[in-house]
Amino acid sequence: MLSVERFDISGRAMWIAVISGDRIDGITFSLDGRGYLEERIAALTGFLAKRGIKVNLEVEKSPFTKLVHDVTVGKLDNEEAMKYLSFRGVTPFERKVYEILTKNVKRGSVITYGELAGLAGTSPRAIGGAMKRNPYPVVVPCHRVVSSGGMGFYTPKMEYKKFLLELEGVEKWTG
Repeated sequence: MLSVERFDISGRAMWIAVISGDRIDGITFSLDGRGYLEERIAALTGFLAKRGIKVNLEVEKSPFTKLVHDVTVGKLDNEEAMKYLSFRGVTPFERKVYEILTKNVKRGSVITYGELAGLAGTSPRAIGGAMKRNPYPVVVPCHRVVSSGGMGFYTPKMEYKKFLLELEGVEKWTG
């Protein structure tokens, strides 16, 4: 099912969409309105389909959108929210990286691609690929992974990464 909800966060409208069954299969969001959210839902649906996940886009209200909101604003810890993720279609490597990131990098802090690679026993480039493919943004806090010389990249937009880091009080990397 697809659940979509709009929240006001720090003076901005944030649309959150969650694709789920009994657990969350994918999350996307938009700070640029409902129209852009539809593009992000299409991209997420395509990604999940490539990973063998059959997606039901029947719209239904779900508590999962509020869960993502609560993680976004710091009412719920990322690690606690992970138990609601299905991890269907995620490779064992990706799951390992997502778990290491979520358990070790708490709200208000960041880690470099290289540092995370050291914890996961892999390369910074592999970490970057796993972050780009993260179907659970915000809950698996890929926005907290930065390059040694700056913010690094972020899908879908750098403005979104900056917003999330500022919301968490990480000013060093957003100034």
